[in-house]
Amino acid sequence: MSSEYQIAETLDVKGASCPMPVVQAKSAIDDLAEGEILEVVATDSGSMSDLDGWATGTDGVELLEQVEDGDVYKHYVEKTA
Repeated sequence: MSSEYQIAETLDVKGASCPMPVVQAKSAIDDLAEGEILEVVATDSGSMSDLDGWATGTDGVELLEQVEDGDVYKHYVEKTA
């Protein structure tokens, strides 16, 4: 799936549980330029709803896609502002 996107940075939060995937994603996205895409790779199934809620409630980010690949969850977040 990641081949569809020009990934600026991959954030590996495997093994981390709520709220750390969101906390680390926010920190990582702050370092990106507008239009760049962050790939977040997690093993916490709760990251699906957590990252969706964070992106929905946060100006300047857009959740492009979430992919479940076995016990790994990949999230693609674009910095929009």
